[in-house]
Amino acid sequence: MDATSGTDENARRMRDKAQELEQAAAHATEPAEHDRLMRKALRIREVSERVNGPGSGTMDPM
Repeated sequence: MDATSGTDENARRMRDKAQELEQAAAHATEPAEHDRLMRKALRIREVSERVNGPGSGTMDPM
């Protein structure tokens, strides 16, 4: 595995985790829990973009 593959895999995992958190937030019944999950998802996306480059915090266009 080369360095690019590792970076791509890390970015994909971060996107997946952020998406899971956003889905959990959508199903949260308490507003505070919804906000907490959305903030956490946003932080993960921000870190992903900072570490893996712009556009890595979102899904790749098809």
